[in-house]
Amino acid sequence: MQVVCLGLSHKTAPVELREKFAIGDAHLGEVAVQIASVPEIGEAVVVSTCNRVEYYVASEDAAAALTVLTRRVGDPSVFQQMRGAESIRHLFRVVSGLESMVLGETEILGQVKKAYLTAQAAGTTARHLNKLFQRAFNVAKEVRTKTSITRGAVSVGSAAVDLAEKIFGKLDHCNVMILGAGETAEMTARSLQSRGAKAIFVSNRTYERAHSLAEQLGGRAIHFDEWEREFHSLDIVIGSTGAPHAVVSREKLVPLMQRRADRPLFCIDLAVPRDFEVSVNDLDGVYLYDIDALQGIADASMQVRRSELARCEEMIERHVAEFSEWLATPRTSMPMGAQPEEAK
Repeated sequence: MQVVCLGLSHKTAPVELREKFAIGDAHLGEVAVQIASVPEIGEAVVVSTCNRVEYYVASEDAAAALTVLTRRVGDPSVFQQMRGAESIRHLFRVVSGLESMVLGETEILGQVKKAYLTAQAAGTTARHLNKLFQRAFNVAKEVRTKTSITRGAVSVGSAAVDLAEKIFGKLDHCNVMILGAGETAEMTARSLQSRGAKAIFVSNRTYERAHSLAEQLGGRAIHFDEWEREFHSLDIVIGSTGAPHAVVSREKLVPLMQRRADRPLFCIDLAVPRDFEVSVNDLDGVYLYDIDALQGIADASMQVRRSELARCEEMIERHVAEFSEWLATPRTSMPMGAQPEEAK
């Protein structure tokens, strides 16, 4: 029995091709059933995310299985064909975040688990793919717990979120204001929102743009000359105005901070020229980071992740060898009462 994989990803195909082959979650089981019902294929799991579409099958005839799969997708030139240890290694790397757009991200593990459980519920997995995917989930757990591949911020937005959590703890009580309506500021606000920030205010020189962005974020637009009136309720301020000079000065913040007692203020300056005077960082309770500082944190985290690659790959190779050996072992030699690994 061999494991075969036919797949494309962000590494091999642009988004316009990936969306062409994407399969909705509601149809993953149906497609797996169609594939598994082909005589050349005994078991099937279909994975489809924004960054990849992959078919995993178990077959006695790998060449025949790949022929069936390539015939199904209709355009095999954009798909990578893998078989045997290469397929096993690829799956282990995918669930461990080593093939992701952001190295070490963990969302893909949940997506693959969901795809596997869908196939299992549809009855398209059996001894070989059950064992393979259960081993894959164990590999991902080992990689996450024994290396630093998932640790640290890897973007300006995630760096800002990590710093905010160090200052405030949980963000579910925090109010965020965006000064300006730049793309990076929006992404940072969305990152904060995804981690629990409860209210978003948007203030921009062009009120219509502020209103549009506030609607997208589920927040409230504020006229630019009125943002200081909301200052008493703010915990995080993101600057991205594009103004030729600082719009938040030390002189302006001193009286505002005096009315806040001991409540800290986290300032994220994404503007160039900068929106915050550097001296505001000297005020008690004010934590100011500009875009270079945040990018430096993100870059340092990515270097840590990259340095862990060799350790991750060593772990994966050990598991690939063990699973390949198990796959090649005749079923009759399997110890009586032996149980498959459980997904973690």
